[in-house]
Amino acid sequence: MGMWVDIKRITRYGLVGFFRNGFVSLAAVLILTITLFVIASLLIAGAALNTTLVQLTEKVDVNVYFTTDAPEEEVLHIRSSLEALPEVAQVEYVSRDEALARFRERHKNDQLTLQALDELADNPLGASLAIRAKETSQYESIAAYLETLQQSGSEAGGSIIDKVNFFQNKTVIDRLTDIIDTSRNLGIAIAVFLALASILIAFNTIRLAIYTSRDEIGVMKLVGAGHWYVRGPFVISGVLYGLISAVIVLVILYPLSLWMGPASERFFGTFNTFTYYTESFAFIFLVVVGVGILIGSLSSYLAVRRYLKQ
Repeated sequence: MGMWVDIKRITRYGLVGFFRNGFVSLAAVLILTITLFVIASLLIAGAALNTTLVQLTEKVDVNVYFTTDAPEEEVLHIRSSLEALPEVAQVEYVSRDEALARFRERHKNDQLTLQALDELADNPLGASLAIRAKETSQYESIAAYLETLQQSGSEAGGSIIDKVNFFQNKTVIDRLTDIIDTSRNLGIAIAVFLALASILIAFNTIRLAIYTSRDEIGVMKLVGAGHWYVRGPFVISGVLYGLISAVIVLVILYPLSLWMGPASERFFGTFNTFTYYTESFAFIFLVVVGVGILIGSLSSYLAVRRYLKQ
């Protein structure tokens, strides 16, 4: 019972202190709002970057073209061997008939090409495999496997391979791999730097808020109040700083993401900030509210410790 009474008193003192120091509380809430807004923006920007990188990765593949007389069962056998590789994410098989249909569709407005195609006695296109790796850096090992298969000749079905287009696309694949690695590393570095800077600013602001109550802390110590009894109200105030700031950020993000939605979709392709905000609201809510409460309470806990040691 005594502990419950102490908790209620600490909570009440924390609420009273929050509203009594209105100007200082407002400053702490504003700084924490900016901090949480930066963190939420980094969260959305990171999701946009990841979506864009996934889209770029999905557009890159290695194509294996087979001779026109390649038996279908041997082509399917090579597909199975490729699917067994740990680097391979997906292998799409395109038959000769499907390749011809796609060719006709691409050149449907080129009547001269279609007429020349109709004059041929047989389908000039062979089957093919479109191979997509799990990571862009893994295409080279897949190409090396195909090259070994091709050099092995008829023993492993390599004699039916006409061409592998990896080496034609190698420059693009290498450049994309560098862009992905650089973007991820740079994004992480910027996120960490801005988050630490924002947290440091918020911490110093809350320290300033507690500095205004240093005389009150001294009086509480003189009358024999325990450390937790002194620290508790400030921690409660810190929780309120974080909670109110988180709610403000979540409210601001709704119209802002709605306004930026069409522009972000045009810029990033399929990523829409408003769609991401609504679909991932639970995750964003937990991160923003959790970080806000953590920063507010932890900063208050650490800031008041200085005066407890005096």
